[in-house]
Amino acid sequence: MKKIIFLFVIAHCTLNIDNCLCQWQPDVRLTNDPAVSYTSSNNAWCIASSGNDVHVVWYDGRDGNAEIYYKRSLDEGISWGVDTRLTNNSGYSMYPSVAVSGSVVHVVWYDNRDGPFGNDEIYYKRSTDGGVSWGADTRLTNNTAESRNPSASVSGQVVHVVWDDKRDGPFGNYEIYYKRSTDGGVSWGADTRLTNNTAESANPSVSVSGQVVHVVWYDNRDLNYEIYYKRSTDAGLSWQADIRLTTNSAQSQLPSVAVSGSVVHVVWFDLRDGNSEIYYKRSTDGGVSFGADTRLTNNSASSSIPSGAVSGSVVHVVWYDNRDGNDEIYYKRSTDGGVSWGADTRLTNNSAQSQLPSVAVSGSVVHVVWRDNRDLNYEIYYKRDPTGNVVGIININSELPNQFSLLQNYPNPFNPTTKIRFALPKSSFATLVIYDVLGREMETLVNEQLNAGIYEADWSADKFASGVYYYKLVAGDYTETRKMILIK
Repeated sequence: MKKIIFLFVIAHCTLNIDNCLCQWQPDVRLTNDPAVSYTSSNNAWCIASSGNDVHVVWYDGRDGNAEIYYKRSLDEGISWGVDTRLTNNSGYSMYPSVAVSGSVVHVVWYDNRDGPFGNDEIYYKRSTDGGVSWGADTRLTNNTAESRNPSASVSGQVVHVVWDDKRDGPFGNYEIYYKRSTDGGVSWGADTRLTNNTAESANPSVSVSGQVVHVVWYDNRDLNYEIYYKRSTDAGLSWQADIRLTTNSAQSQLPSVAVSGSVVHVVWFDLRDGNSEIYYKRSTDGGVSFGADTRLTNNSASSSIPSGAVSGSVVHVVWYDNRDGNDEIYYKRSTDGGVSWGADTRLTNNSAQSQLPSVAVSGSVVHVVWRDNRDLNYEIYYKRDPTGNVVGIININSELPNQFSLLQNYPNPFNPTTKIRFALPKSSFATLVIYDVLGREMETLVNEQLNAGIYEADWSADKFASGVYYYKLVAGDYTETRKMILIK
């Protein structure tokens, strides 16, 4: 009888995935003070998630000057703890970015505590206990020019930070710089200059997958602003040449990059259509080459400052636009790795300005944070969709398994879809990757922190040739590989 019930749960969950999607819950107000609260406007992530924990950073002026604040949820965004003030100095501290790996939370920002106006420096702070307590501030830059707009990403113990910096020339000659820590933020290497031209290179965004680090930014070396990309294949030790991603006579600005396995996703806003629209581009070979631009929005209003996140083949994009007469937050997703896109979803609905959203995903949940002045001053708001990332992988049983396992796919042989089931006895960062017979990575199905449970992932091989393929699960110290056969 127990086996029959178990199979019913599997069938019920599988058949009802589509009916569970797009269940956006009500807005949650995260701040409540008379000061103005801001998320970052430079596409640095202000929200990060790992397992059940969600971490949000922002800056506000409740203390008489701009300071960095932090808040967390331990139950996937259902309830929230108190505000934690991360900075305390007489300068302004602005534009934070947050990244998380397990229980270690990393925050970067810029402030001017070290000198007169214009001497902004990049600072870093970390928590090793999931946000309960915080270490001291670490100054990452030290020069007499402006260092601003940091963005952070982390993979295991390696923390990557990028920012724009004016140390190399006169007004307008910002360059992109990079710095890394290989011990989880304890110590930091030297600054690495990523760009070298007489134009303005600004507002970088960074994302990492294993050893490959991806950076995007915009600059005007081509007499108008274009989106550029650069990558490192050795965890930031060396860097390849700049790649220009856009080519048009209009301005392309404020890109955001997200990566899953070898698929790199870039979003930005672009004026080529006479007004600001959101555009998207992807690479399926880890940044070696990129496909064509995809226009994600199409209205007569201004659509601006997108933020992107990805989990496996599900890509999430948020932005704000004023098609409704005032700025509102919008959301769009792709469930096939950026090949096609669903309709726009309006996330906010009030007569005030809702702006500067940031998105993160963990497990099945999509998390969005933004600033909003419905309360007569700007406050930080949050919204979640508990099933918005349930495509391709589902938790099919609440019973906790006794050990790690990777089961044989079924059906096998298959044409063109198959299911892969695996078990995690404890919360783990899991990757499930498909390889061909030569060991080349074909597709990443799972690349995220998952709670303990039994999971089932779908793989659609309609774009692949018949033959033998392998699928490999890595979760903590556990590694297992199995073979499957595609017959068309």
